[in-house]
Amino acid sequence: MTVDDGDYRVARELAHTLALPMLESGVSPVDCTQYDALLLIGGDSLSLQQTGSAAPGPVAVDFGSSAMRHRRGAGHNELLGRAVGVGKKPALQVLDATAGLGRDGFVLADLGCTVLMTEREPVVAALLRSGMLRAQRANDIWLRQAVARMSLSQVDARELEPAMLAGMDVIYLDPMFPGRVKSAAVKKEMALFQLLLQGTAGVDDADALLLWAMQQPVARVVVKRPPKAAWLADRAPSHHIGGKAVRYDVYVQHKLA
Repeated sequence: MTVDDGDYRVARELAHTLALPMLESGVSPVDCTQYDALLLIGGDSLSLQQTGSAAPGPVAVDFGSSAMRHRRGAGHNELLGRAVGVGKKPALQVLDATAGLGRDGFVLADLGCTVLMTEREPVVAALLRSGMLRAQRANDIWLRQAVARMSLSQVDARELEPAMLAGMDVIYLDPMFPGRVKSAAVKKEMALFQLLLQGTAGVDDADALLLWAMQQPVARVVVKRPPKAAWLADRAPSHHIGGKAVRYDVYVQHKLA
């Protein structure tokens, strides 16, 4: 972990929480050979970057980025909204059980859903929490209103207390697989996720998560998949909503009401 002098206290607390060593300020990810990746703290920003001379740039959560603003009006959002059932019931309650960097969770919140995100990987959860805090402090009412409908629990969704699942309308799953990687930005993020999740996630884990989700008292379960990917757990969905880049498999358990 590298820090500037003004960020020392925040870095120390985060290092303690995550049980990570804290390096001296000024250590460059490019020159570091001791660790595979570094958490970087600067002002109100937290980012993660792989080390080494050929390492790509840092990854951070920025809901106000130009890419997120562009995505706000994209057709992809419409597909996601249709899949979870936006418009079928006011103020949908959605559990984003595989939050990652929170982009889909933010889109759902922007569409008017109340979103509980779960992320079991502590470093990813820290990045997401940092991005939410930045949005809460932003001088942008759109960002503040959307993130106000989001909450985060650092836990495997399957460990949630029944009370936290009560009232949920939809469980949303986005298992990430290398086959969906296309852009350089996504490749950079995927490489970091693979580094953090070595030996803890895979097809079998995603299958088990779907089977768990279908046992919960929700109206529907939605799974984000590459367009030509197999169904999770060999379970055919009730229907699917697809575009050129993504497919949403929808498992309807009862009507949204």
